[in-house]
Amino acid sequence: MEPRLRRAGLELVAVSFLVLFQELALIRWLGSQVRVLAYFPNLVLISAFLGLGIGALRAGRAPLRWLWPASLLLLGASAQLLSRVAFTQDSIEAGEHLFLLYYDLPKGAPVVEGVRLPIALCFALSALCFAPLGQRIAERLALFAAEGRLLQGYACDLLGSLFGVALFALASFGGSGPRSWLGVLLAPGALLFSGRWLWTYLIGAIGVGFLLAAQPDKGIVYSPYYAVRALPRVDENLIVLANGSLHQTGVPLRRGTPPASERHARILQGYHLPYRMLARAPRRALVLGAGTGNDVSVLLDEGAEQIDAVEIDPVILAVGRAEHPDRPYDSPRVRVFNTDARSFLNDAQERYDLIVFGTLDSLTRLSALSNVRLDNFVYTEDGLRAAQRLLTPDGGLLLYFATATGYIHSHLVGMLARSFGELPHFVQQEFELFNSIYLAGPAFAGLPPHGEAASERYLREVLPALSLPSDDWPFLYLERRGVSGFYWSLIALFLGLAAAAVWLAAPGARGARGLGSFDAEMFLFGVGFLLLESKFVTAMNLLWGATWLTSAVVFGAILATVLAATSAMHAARARADRMLAFTLLALAATALLPPASLLALAGPLRLAASVLCVGAPVFFASAAFALRFRARAQAPRAFAWNLLGSVAGGLLEFLAMAFGLAALTLVAALAYAGALWLSRRGSPAAAPA
Repeated sequence: MEPRLRRAGLELVAVSFLVLFQELALIRWLGSQVRVLAYFPNLVLISAFLGLGIGALRAGRAPLRWLWPASLLLLGASAQLLSRVAFTQDSIEAGEHLFLLYYDLPKGAPVVEGVRLPIALCFALSALCFAPLGQRIAERLALFAAEGRLLQGYACDLLGSLFGVALFALASFGGSGPRSWLGVLLAPGALLFSGRWLWTYLIGAIGVGFLLAAQPDKGIVYSPYYAVRALPRVDENLIVLANGSLHQTGVPLRRGTPPASERHARILQGYHLPYRMLARAPRRALVLGAGTGNDVSVLLDEGAEQIDAVEIDPVILAVGRAEHPDRPYDSPRVRVFNTDARSFLNDAQERYDLIVFGTLDSLTRLSALSNVRLDNFVYTEDGLRAAQRLLTPDGGLLLYFATATGYIHSHLVGMLARSFGELPHFVQQEFELFNSIYLAGPAFAGLPPHGEAASERYLREVLPALSLPSDDWPFLYLERRGVSGFYWSLIALFLGLAAAAVWLAAPGARGARGLGSFDAEMFLFGVGFLLLESKFVTAMNLLWGATWLTSAVVFGAILATVLAATSAMHAARARADRMLAFTLLALAATALLPPASLLALAGPLRLAASVLCVGAPVFFASAAFALRFRARAQAPRAFAWNLLGSVAGGLLEFLAMAFGLAALTLVAALAYAGALWLSRRGSPAAAPA
């Protein structure tokens, strides 16, 4: 390879690494500053594709290098400003309950009604951070295209992305924070600047550094999921914040403990009340969402002989080990499993007298590629049935929850009724840390019956009409199937910003004449691939656990598959339409074999099936894209429209709220079918503007 192309290849690797690392760092950091963004990590993903696409459209025009450090500085300052404001949101308007608990703000902090302002501002500023990087990548791809080696350049781009995912996964599990992430960003970022641009870079980098240094540390530790902070104890209570919101409270819970307050008395009553309703004391118990250890402490006090405690967040678990006033994790009767609750239920073989669902409701999503929350695969019919399978013949299920809306209560009652074939018992009363206790299974058979007529009527008439969360529609916090007005407004907002950005960035795309510059085929490839990524990352989280490790491995494996397909097509004489036909066949096969059907397979077989279900569609789709991309006369423009298609794919992912996750496969198939039709027509490369 010529020295000029070798240098361009190294720049592509560096800048693509920067893109992925910056994207993942912003997802983690913005969510800890502007807490509503923790519920929308795909906002950063969509804005990243938009910024990259806009930058690629401007390839060959005035350089945007100055914008990168300036936009990072502006985004950081705006996020810190927004972190000092309490934004409120009506859950009925949102169609989804958002736990916006501003526990760490001082009294008198400004209160703003509505959450669209911070969402819109962060979306726009985040897109700006990626535009200079997209321009640089597109210009370097153009150098490879001029030498007839476009796919080699694209392979360098993919390689850098793969490095970015791998390094951020390591940094995340190593407990690093924003200051470390900034240091990683600065090194490859320096490659963008030289000569007179060097001062721009240095001033911007120093400004961002001072911004982060001026941020009070507050004892924050970044886990793979949250920015966790344990507050100084008050009345022996352990207070744990996640992304600035009150997440858990560890309190003394042994019977006979003198209550420190009326609040403490209600908490004690609530935690011990279900055990007065059991036919017998549990010998073996399982706690899902063990957190800092409240439920484990109660079980120890109630005489359980063996307790398996499952908690996904290693930092919260460590805080509980060291700081919980009862020190429940010190007991030899407790076994701790640092993993996802649903994954544990899927793979466990032991039986339990009592399974306790702690207050494990999540304050974040399981990945940047999904609108599914971290806990949603636990609170589904399938998740509760998986728990029911692990009960002894006289066992029971105990579920604590803070039901802020009536429809969440209806969801939980309905799912338990379907799982156990009878109405669960429940207690609704304010116990401070929760307000609802649900009791199901033979262990609670001694409680007064609901009344045969009422129970039969519920099971026969009410229950069949309910639309309840399942593994295909795992949205406990949505009132009903559908995309609410709140989400439609967000989609319209993002589309409006995207259209305005394209109009401003690419004068050649304006008006009727500009329609010729639109590359519909590349756009559809972007739509389809983003939906494939979203669908498969979510599906693999169900199969292997909703952890950051699973998401990182699956995302990395997808990038590696794309890289392999691209490399294979570099000199191949394969036909793109045939590869697209294979893509559609592979998608049809995965639709007929949903992820839930693989849960019954043993580990090695499940792994092989997972690799096949994900690998085949991704490989063929990537091969088809590589073949069509290789033929483009205007590589930067084709690359730009592919990225902008990913923006549309990210917005279409909201349709899962109405039609379920399986529907994403159908939408992706329609996108690839459209690309196949255009390929068969011999769609030419996009005309120059």
